[in-house]
Amino acid sequence: TGLKVQSLFSASLYSSAGVNAGRADGYCSRILRAQGSRKESNNEFVLRVEGDPENYQPGSTYRVTLAVSSPSYFRGFTLIALKEGTEGEKEEDYAGQFQIIDEEETQFMTNCPPAVTESTPRRRTNIQVFWTAPPSGSGCILLKASIVQKRIIYFQDEGSLTKRMCEKDLTAIESLFGYATDRPLLECCACGTAKYRVTFYGNWSEKIHPKDYPRRANHWSAIIGASHSKNYVVWEYGGLASEGVKQVAELGSPVKMEEEIRQKGDEVLTVIKMKAQWPAWQPLNVRAAPSAEFSVDRTRHLMSFLTMLGPSPDWNVGLSAEDLCTKECGWVQRVVQDMIPWDAGTDSGVSYESPNKPTVPQDKIRPLTSLDHPQSPFYDPEGGAITLVARVIIERIARKGEQCNIVPDNVDDIVADIAQEEKDEDDTPETCIYSNWSPWSACSSATCEKGKRMRQRMLKAQLDLSVPCPHTQDFEPCMGPGCSDEDSSTCMMSEWITWSPCSMSCGMGTRSRERYVKQFPDDGSVCTLPTEETENCAVNEECSPSSCLVTEWGEWDLCSATCGLGMKRRERLVKTPPADGSICGAEVLEVEKCMMPECHTIPCMLTLWSDWSDCSVTCGKGLRTRQRTLKSPVELGECSEELEQVEKCMLPECPVHCVMSEWTEWSECNKSCGKGHTIRTRMVVMEPQFGGDSCAETIQRKKCKIRKCSRGQGISDEKKWRRDQREKRRSKQGNEPENYNILMAFWTECTKMCGGGIQERLMTVKQRFRTAQLSSCKDRKEIRACNVHPC
Repeated sequence: TGLKVQSLFSASLYSSAGVNAGRADGYCSRILRAQGSRKESNNEFVLRVEGDPENYQPGSTYRVTLAVSSPSYFRGFTLIALKEGTEGEKEEDYAGQFQIIDEEETQFMTNCPPAVTESTPRRRTNIQVFWTAPPSGSGCILLKASIVQKRIIYFQDEGSLTKRMCEKDLTAIESLFGYATDRPLLECCACGTAKYRVTFYGNWSEKIHPKDYPRRANHWSAIIGASHSKNYVVWEYGGLASEGVKQVAELGSPVKMEEEIRQKGDEVLTVIKMKAQWPAWQPLNVRAAPSAEFSVDRTRHLMSFLTMLGPSPDWNVGLSAEDLCTKECGWVQRVVQDMIPWDAGTDSGVSYESPNKPTVPQDKIRPLTSLDHPQSPFYDPEGGAITLVARVIIERIARKGEQCNIVPDNVDDIVADIAQEEKDEDDTPETCIYSNWSPWSACSSATCEKGKRMRQRMLKAQLDLSVPCPHTQDFEPCMGPGCSDEDSSTCMMSEWITWSPCSMSCGMGTRSRERYVKQFPDDGSVCTLPTEETENCAVNEECSPSSCLVTEWGEWDLCSATCGLGMKRRERLVKTPPADGSICGAEVLEVEKCMMPECHTIPCMLTLWSDWSDCSVTCGKGLRTRQRTLKSPVELGECSEELEQVEKCMLPECPVHCVMSEWTEWSECNKSCGKGHTIRTRMVVMEPQFGGDSCAETIQRKKCKIRKCSRGQGISDEKKWRRDQREKRRSKQGNEPENYNILMAFWTECTKMCGGGIQERLMTVKQRFRTAQLSSCKDRKEIRACNVHPC
């Protein structure tokens, strides 16, 4: 990420400490010494943990915010988490672990890795980081913040810049079972709904848990759970396992538990289901971690789930009544929970592959410990903590409806909430040329079970090899006739719940599966489709000492082909080997053929495209076309390919000719006798563009002759004009005595040869008597336009 900028806090602290930055002295201890030496406090700065918890749950992740109210600000800061009563001089004095949210805002301090500081010194009003609480037994911790404002460093050992939290206080029952069984469930005040994604990361592997690790059969069972109200308990720590929980814990079968969940009706909002993992641990670059999406609302804001660690007597992991509603009437953004295995209390086995030994009477659900039994794979004579076997992450991905939480969202929240849940627009690059989609194939399911249907298209050209072209096949879920949501005259049925365990552990027996009515017909008729099926099953055909007990078959894998004929497989496990020590003869792998929709082929052969035609216009925007013809016989089938293409074309802009106004009327002749001239003018309305015709003249003159002038008349014209001017002046000034003369000069030359210039002439006043005063001298200069024709 490039060179880190030294924080302003580091620089200020270094200068104030007056010591060398040697590692031997410990940079973290200098931070604490500086804290001890400065006691200023400032209550406008607040260090806050999301939800304002007084206690922390070991291993849980919290959002930590350092903020100041506007218009105040801070330039730098540091943030540490210390175990209460420690000096911070050793690595083990620090509690939990910070996680950077925005690298442009925050970074770990170079010489004190547990501390978080600013990335660049600048004005800011808040920062946010994640903090994961330390493991159980860490006691109370202090989250402490220090800030730099201008040149002042503020520290607080208590108050608004210090947050003290202690590990949840264990009751007597918690001491026995390792988890609170009487957690108060607050009423949820959030508005709208929230959508979450839960992802399960299995960490149970031979490398991390080597003792007696079952190499051949290790797996996580199918995950089953729900988002629900506080009136329904899916399962709880310190409680007794229901029949559904028992079947998950012992057999890995979610069927009964799903039935129990669905029977709760409105107490459940979403049933959570994820597929099993075989084997238990897989690198994420080989197979994505299982995940599922679910919703919560004000009444159903709790989330629970369960999965079996297999093979095992009755060991499982999961969450119970995880509350996703916050005290601020909002929705939790992220939950990270590490997990250890729990005993369901229904089987007394002590190792992964112990024989069945039912616990009578049934025990309460409790966590496994490292001192349970010497043969336990988790046994530790020193009683240390069990290494974690899984982690679950719950992330909020959307909110719907009007929200009423008073805590302002950060940028990540806003971006997550406005993200489109579905993308309908076509994202095909313009450089990829495809044929039209083929018609949808028939549904692969003829019943109300979910199936698939497919359509295809052909990539005809890739104009830019650096831009990848997306898929040529498209799939969508479907069901058989009469099962569609749009068909209001028939029943809408759910999928079949997986088969129940065989009724016999040895020999022939029966098993059943169920489904329920999702939507009754609009016409009020009764649904006649079956909701239960029963069939024969054989676990072990021969019941003898050489027989072995096996689990039910797992789900079928996806078909190996996307269209046409393929293969699919499923597996089951040996739960109890033969009593005589012989090899189990039961089949544990089953393979069968599978048929996907027919592979679509295009029966038509076409010629190459012709050259593009000339543009339909000689200038500006137009269209052009190209064609191709069908070469293959019509008998091979109807060809859906296009035979003509049309695209836009652009030629140079069309010329725009000059547009002029109409001519004005001819003016009066400029002479009262003899030869003179008269003029008329017009204006340019639109200038020519793109090579259009230029503008013509804007002024025209023509000769005029009123009458012949008498002798000397031409000379007297100037005198007559002067006399007229005197009369005008006299009329304006009233009956003032005529004690001055007005002399007018000739017009000056035009200031421009073309395009419009100016001419002027001056009026000269000659006084007759010195005592006479000129009443008005405003009109001493006259101006007129000249040479208005375009250049």
